[in-house]
Amino acid sequence: MKAHSSKSYYAAGLTAFIIWGFIPIPLKELAAYSSAQILFYRIAFSVLILLFISGLFRRKELLVTWQQAMAASAKEKRSFTLYTLLGGLLLTVNWLAFIYVVNHISIQAGSFSYLLCPILTAVLGFLLLKEKLLLNQWLAIGLSAISCAMIGNGDLTSLLFSLLVGLTYALYLITQRILKGYDKIVLLTLQLLLSFALIAPLYLYFSDTAAVALSPAFFGVVAILSAGFTVLPLFLNLFALKELTSGTVGIMMYINPVINFLVAFIFYNEQTTPTKIMAYLLIFVSVIIYNLHLKGRKKHGNGLVIPAASANAVIK
Repeated sequence: MKAHSSKSYYAAGLTAFIIWGFIPIPLKELAAYSSAQILFYRIAFSVLILLFISGLFRRKELLVTWQQAMAASAKEKRSFTLYTLLGGLLLTVNWLAFIYVVNHISIQAGSFSYLLCPILTAVLGFLLLKEKLLLNQWLAIGLSAISCAMIGNGDLTSLLFSLLVGLTYALYLITQRILKGYDKIVLLTLQLLLSFALIAPLYLYFSDTAAVALSPAFFGVVAILSAGFTVLPLFLNLFALKELTSGTVGIMMYINPVINFLVAFIFYNEQTTPTKIMAYLLIFVSVIIYNLHLKGRKKHGNGLVIPAASANAVIK
């Protein structure tokens, strides 16, 4: 019975990252629309779905989170408020940047950003949280820097956008690590509500400047994007984290950008250069080096990317 249970957790984790790996497909279907419009409706649909699920099935978690926040010290309440607000802002920028990168630069650039993300998270953890890094992790960081230099030398715009996506998500994960004592789905719901409140006043501007009128097909694809590529894999990922170590889920996370790359080349015939191929291989090698000695780490070990139950926790 236990073995069957373990397989279920592994299957849930793998399924979540496989789904996220194909997220460029619905985004590309919406390429004619502005990134801001796609973001607005993706957040709106995701918030409605999460509120519906929370109201029906997660009222206990809502109550516990409320009691935690009310029972906290004044300092912890300020920290909760600050990092929840910051998390919502970072998630908004990350989603907007990723949508723009996939639809207007390349899927490769979006994929590269999530390969960089674990390394960026490690560096930020070292700088902001004073987490220690092993020698192999420093070596991985150095190789990643070389990889970025190779890409930037040939396509600076692509590199800068990749760094923006990777950095905003890495910072988001740092805020979630600080709030690790709170229910992740409740936090995500709060953050998306804040995100919606942030961009809703700009909706009229989005509409007035849009080049293409919204259609039923647009809302259908956004609904699929929100339910099938945001909320569903998020719950699968959280289910997997109940049993699997963060290290195991962290390794699974690399399924996502690998599938992104395959989608870019197979479905959309994106072109690349020998320099970029070498850079992609180098960043992939750095990820392997970074995750050496994984067995010796704790369940929530330092530097590992835990797809925030957040959007991709990973929330992509």
